[in-house]
Formats: sequence, structure tokens, C-alpha cells
Amino acid sequence: MSTTPIDSLLSIMSRLRDPENGCPWDIKQDFDSIVPYTIEEAFEVAEAIAQRDYPELKEELGDLLLQVVFHSQMAREQGLFDFNEVVQVLCDKMVRRHPHVFADTEAGDEQAVKANWEQIKQQERARKGREHSSALDGVPEGLPALQRAGKIQKKAAKVGFDWHAPEPVRKQVDRELAELDEALSNGHKDAIEDEFGDVLFTLVNLSRHLKIDPEQALRRASNKFERRFRTMEREQSNPLKSLDENALETAWQQAKKSAD
Repeated sequence: MSTTPIDSLLSIMSRLRDPENGCPWDIKQDFDSIVPYTIEEAFEVAEAIAQRDYPELKEELGDLLLQVVFHSQMAREQGLFDFNEVVQVLCDKMVRRHPHVFADTEAGDEQAVKANWEQIKQQERARKGREHSSALDGVPEGLPALQRAGKIQKKAAKVGFDWHAPEPVRKQVDRELAELDEALSNGHKDAIEDEFGDVLFTLVNLSRHLKIDPEQALRRASNKFERRFRTMEREQSNPLKSLDENALETAWQQAKKSAD
């Protein structure tokens, strides 16, 4: 039987973790220490997609797969599970959650598919002893904050707790900003952070009503700022830190015209 690429990868990971002849760095890692790398690789996949850099996407997907293999190898060493079990659980889940494809259930449109998906997930939680107790169940705390806020809001909206148009959400943004101004005037750090968080949470809600992905919108704004800032650096003969406020503003306005 010929060796598949995934067999080679599993063998490489096993050798890297070998207590006697493996890599010292890989050997000392555990689930907790690897988590930041797993999250970072997922974001690098997203970046490659956003840039439509498909050769880079191929490489980043490999790096993300390595994280799955790394966690699976550590679990195998502890007698918890192995990579094949991870894949089998995933296969079973995909078949179970798509009865309109693999069984005789009918789903006429995307909304029906989503409804079936959520119902099956609730049944799975019940089987695991995780009875449904809140409409907000199933939103991981480890998600990026903007993404988690959006998912929480969508779940609340499913039970009717939502505005029905963007306009009242936009007015709520003003109210939250006013409360932030009040906290700033009082100078209480905890209150300022709390009110600033409310502003962000409400802006995510507004983005949802405007049908805008807040992560994508912020990424786009960050890229625009970076492009303009780098242009400003190139166009100035003197270091930016040597310029006063007025000179910096003039340089910035010039860079905006050049970069855009």
C-alpha cells in the first residue's frame, strides 16, 4: 500500500514529538501552549482569502491542518483520541447534519437547511447532557470579540429581541456615545471601558442591520490606513516624529490623495 500525504504528515508529527529523538520545542508543547498558534493560523487563512492569494492560501491551509494534526498527536499520546477518530467524528457529523443530502429529509431552501441544522445541533447537545437553557447557547467564548458579538445578537434576534430597521440602531449608537462622553468626563476607568464596549457592541449590531461584516469592514479600514500611512512616510523627507501636529495633518491629507 502506498503512503498518502496525510500518512506522511502524521508520521512527521509523531517523530517531532518523539521524547528521545524529536524536536525539543515540539516535545514541550501542550494543548494550551499551541492554542495561540492555532488561532493565528486560522487568521492567516482568512488573510490569504481576503487577498485572493491562492498559492498562499494553499500554504496557510497546510499550516492550519498541521495544528489539527499537532493537537491530535498530543491527544493520542495521552490515550484520548487520534487523528483518524477526529476525521471519523467529522464525517459522522456532516452526514448527520445534512439529512436533506444523505437521507430522505427535504429542505427547499437555505433557510430550511439552517433550521434543520440548528435543530440537529440541539439534539446533539441533549445527547451530550447539554440541555438547551438559553437562546444564546452555542456561542464560544474564544471567538474574536466582533464575531462573538454578532453571533450573540443573531441568536437574540431569532427569538424576537431585535430592532427591525437600521435607523433605531443608529440612534442607539449616539446614545451609547453620549454615555461614553459622560464616563470620560467622570474619569472612571472601568466605566469608560464599559461604555466603550457598549459602543462597539452597538456598532456590530448596526453592521448586522446594514448587512456588513464588521470584521471585513474593520480590516478594510485598517488596510486603507496602512496604505495611506506608508504613502505619507515615503513622501516626507523628514521623519514623521519630527513634524508638528499641523505638518502631520497636511502630510496626511496629501497622502490620502496620493494613495487613493
